[in-house]
Amino acid sequence: MDPLGARSQFIDIQTLPTWQQQLGEDGEDTPKLDQSDSLLSQQSFPSPFPYRPDINRKIILFAGDVALLNCTAIVNTSNEMLTDKNPVSDSIHQYAGPELRDELLRFKGCRTGEAKLTKGFNLAARFIIHTVGPKYKAKYRTAAESSLYSCYRNIMQLAVEKSMSSVGICVVSTTKRGYPLEDATHIAFRTVRRFLENHGNSLEAVVFAVSETEELVFKKLLPLYYPRSEEEEKAFLPLIPADIGNSEGEPVVPERQIRIAEKPGTLEDDSEEESLESDLGQVGTHAFARMEGDVDKQRKQILQGQMSEAAIQKQHQRNYHRWLCRARAEDLSDIAALKALYQTGVDMCGRTVMVVVGRNIPVTLIDIEKALLYFIHVMDHITVKEYVMVYFHTLTAEHNHLDPHFLKNLFDIVDTKFKKNLKAFYFVHPTFRSKVSTWFFTTFSVSGIKDKVRYLDNLQQLFTCIKPEQIDIPPFVLEYDTRINGPQNPSQSSGL
Repeated sequence: MDPLGARSQFIDIQTLPTWQQQLGEDGEDTPKLDQSDSLLSQQSFPSPFPYRPDINRKIILFAGDVALLNCTAIVNTSNEMLTDKNPVSDSIHQYAGPELRDELLRFKGCRTGEAKLTKGFNLAARFIIHTVGPKYKAKYRTAAESSLYSCYRNIMQLAVEKSMSSVGICVVSTTKRGYPLEDATHIAFRTVRRFLENHGNSLEAVVFAVSETEELVFKKLLPLYYPRSEEEEKAFLPLIPADIGNSEGEPVVPERQIRIAEKPGTLEDDSEEESLESDLGQVGTHAFARMEGDVDKQRKQILQGQMSEAAIQKQHQRNYHRWLCRARAEDLSDIAALKALYQTGVDMCGRTVMVVVGRNIPVTLIDIEKALLYFIHVMDHITVKEYVMVYFHTLTAEHNHLDPHFLKNLFDIVDTKFKKNLKAFYFVHPTFRSKVSTWFFTTFSVSGIKDKVRYLDNLQQLFTCIKPEQIDIPPFVLEYDTRINGPQNPSQSSGL
């Protein structure tokens, strides 16, 4: 207890500025939009995290010790036995007193992603929420993301269930567990944001307690998920990652999305026009009916040319699935940073547009296999519906040209939906040599692509297929096209 009249070492969160109030403090004004950003913000892509002052008033960023916060509850990050030695946990135990350790012994541990509640004892906080963050390995990134989401989700759920008005959250992903700080912060922010949107009416304050090092990352990423003005929302919209989870912020893993029908052997629509062959194709699609024979024997038959077309297709799907699993498990952030492949808007027919920027592919410097994995990872969910691709060959050099063997390998690996649902391949700013190479490749190496290739000498031709506001075009492509083909109408351009 503090001596009578002495100033308490604990911090009343009511005295701390909210995130909304921090707008403009320390010279942190909303960054000005440059021309490319302003063009992007005018596009018809609403932010998944719009400006919400009511939510921003609940968010507090505090650089200091979470153990000193006078909240209803604070968060302690620990290991599975709740005995971890880290700066956050050590401080909480020091201020709470020995009774906390005694109470934790009765829990007999805590599983990764779970949250357990104890009293605050000598802390200013009435309760402590204990959680266990995942150990991070790039190979098992998806599992780590799901576990970290569960940590923050269970923290928030427990706070609401116990009718808490405020909660102080430390960084759950400790350095000892190896989780990249920026990746972990994205998950924390989007999970808390979605929870406040859907279930957070009773919560009055969520305090993110960070160290000085963590504060830099938190200040950089907070505007993405909690913009404090419409201008800030527009400015940071291009920086929001593609993966923002589902409506609760939970990571989405397509292969885990099990679809359950009323009768496994029946079609969803009751159309009587479907053929008997189509009906039979639906029979036995459940796991038990898909039991397979000797896989080694099937591979031997493939080599001997004795496999049926259906069996070969099944083998191909298994091979593609292995590549897809690898793509989702590996860290491909270095390939993503090249901005050589990205999704933009839709074409005149409402089909998704995917863009490939040839000049951004340093073929001699990157891991080609990782590039293949990244392509599969990005394209897998796009190709379930009709789509088109735009390839900017603008100013590509010799070191940007992909080897035909690599392209042939990619074509052979990808699922049939990639080829079936590709409706057009727009080749922008081709050279004579690239036209000849493409003709040979689509004629003799791959099938079914040649008729989909369209050569476009300028952006004006592209805009007859895709509206300018529906495609993000790199600035150097716009500059080149203006220099070679003359200036375009300003409204007919966009920047990445």
